[in-house]
Amino acid sequence: MQSHELLKEVLKQTSAKQISADLGLSLSLVYKWAEVPAQDAGSGASNPLDRIDQLLKSTGDKRIAQWVCERAGGFFIANSVPGQQPVSLIPVTNEIVREFADLLTVIAVASADSKVTPIEAKQIRRRWEELKTVAEGFIHAAEQGTFGEIKKELKAPNP
Repeated sequence: MQSHELLKEVLKQTSAKQISADLGLSLSLVYKWAEVPAQDAGSGASNPLDRIDQLLKSTGDKRIAQWVCERAGGFFIANSVPGQQPVSLIPVTNEIVREFADLLTVIAVASADSKVTPIEAKQIRRRWEELKTVAEGFIHAAEQGTFGEIKKELKAPNP
């Protein structure tokens, strides 16, 4: 979905006047965000979603996406890059179990004294984010059919 299409959908459920007032912008600018962009959009009227996309591409820093996701009450998980997942299902499954065990270790160490310090909370958060990334990579690979060949290998008769 293109950014202007999403904003058009948002404006069906949210008042453009309210957005305009909340952001201190003209109503026409808010409506312009929901239009198909002109080829030579040098007018400075890029919509905020496109600007975030440009910022992500310019910096390559995923913390920007994480920040936006946190503001929306969620979190950012990067999809795995096709071809990075091993073909064998068992090593990938073992990696998820290992990441989960590492997370539990960090939690156990942090809570051993019946309190969790801010530094320990950051360590727990970091391990949690790593576990979610590995699990998302597994799910993405499964959805892409990466593990489908294993079944064929197991069903193939031995020569």
